[in-house]
Amino acid sequence: MERPADKYSPTYFLASLGMGGIAVTFFMYPLFWVPHPGRTVPIFEDIVAAWVKGDASLQAAIVISMAGILSFAVLNLYTLAWNLRSYAAFKKSDAYAKLRQSHAESTLLAMPLTLAMSVNVVFIVGIVFIPRIWTVIEYLFPIAMTAFALITVHAFYLLSHFLGRVLTKGDEAPHNTFAQVTPAFAIAMIAVGFAAPAAMSSNPSTVGASIVFSTALGTFAIVYAVFAAISALSSMLKHGTSKESAPTLMIIIPICTVLGIMFMRQDHGLHYTYDAHTNAGETLVFLARMLSIQLAFLFLGGVVIFAHGYLDDFVFGSKTSAGSYALVCPFVALSVMLHFFVNKGLVAAGVIAKYDPAYWFVTSIALLSQAIAIALVIRLNMQHFTPRQVQTAATKPAEDIEAAPELDESRDGDATDIAQGLSG
Repeated sequence: MERPADKYSPTYFLASLGMGGIAVTFFMYPLFWVPHPGRTVPIFEDIVAAWVKGDASLQAAIVISMAGILSFAVLNLYTLAWNLRSYAAFKKSDAYAKLRQSHAESTLLAMPLTLAMSVNVVFIVGIVFIPRIWTVIEYLFPIAMTAFALITVHAFYLLSHFLGRVLTKGDEAPHNTFAQVTPAFAIAMIAVGFAAPAAMSSNPSTVGASIVFSTALGTFAIVYAVFAAISALSSMLKHGTSKESAPTLMIIIPICTVLGIMFMRQDHGLHYTYDAHTNAGETLVFLARMLSIQLAFLFLGGVVIFAHGYLDDFVFGSKTSAGSYALVCPFVALSVMLHFFVNKGLVAAGVIAKYDPAYWFVTSIALLSQAIAIALVIRLNMQHFTPRQVQTAATKPAEDIEAAPELDESRDGDATDIAQGLSG
């Protein structure tokens, strides 16, 4: 008896990433429903005041949000620690050496991606659970930015090895998945972390540094995502997509949410610190465009996932793939983006009134998306972390897996096959 997760792949960092993302979705409740005058985010004191003055529905929302944030933050950090231990052991294996010589090497960027998410989650936990934290917030921003800087160095170290090998030696193997866009997702996640002080700090130097660094990283993420997506799409049209890599088509959805929040944070800093103004109508159009891109890739990914019968095999069936956790991020991202769209877009522009039927209709879609993400995490955790009898079989060569439109369905993929299948 063993757990499928014991056949480790760096793609399992996405499990921790998804749980951190769900913690963020619960933060949307106090962010948009708890009054926090004079601040861009609610803190512990704001939440306590809302609890005292609020009605039963607001109190229920506060209880659910606080429990959700804390629970999934703990799961995020727990699975992150498990991944770091497992990754350290994995680096000593032949599978790791093989991974570094394939297109699957780009999936190693899932580690800095998850580390950046965890820093964001810890920050959220701090502001909602620690009293008087706002009195020292300006001292925390340099610490957070230093952490993101260290993660940036690590991310570019991994990326430079991958690009240096591919661009100098070439690689004729198909790369027919959007897993190649993972580095852009990682850099974008770091960028949104760097942008946080722009929205919350009152120190012009801190705001300026936040805007400059986040802009540099965000721009890099956009350029990389465009080129990687075009390359991957070209390979897909020629070779098709492998079944295990189908969820990667929706990686653009969380990238859009992360970059969208980055731009919103920068806009706030420019407005309050440097007197640069964007009106509510422009924000509404911007968020509508980002949401439209997300819906387009949700459609594209859904078409391929259902055509492959992916859910029947890897979600509701008995087969396992670490890449299944890539399904969680799009629904987390849609939930967060919809909250911003309805509150910072529709309500702020005066299209609808807050808490009217139209408001709750759009918000209910965000809550449904959050519920789907939670259900996926529960189901996938049961599949991957519950001991069971695992059948072993001969492994396909990596080249065959990369080129094949479908993986061998007679067995669960091992660590090397999972990474190769995701990378195409």
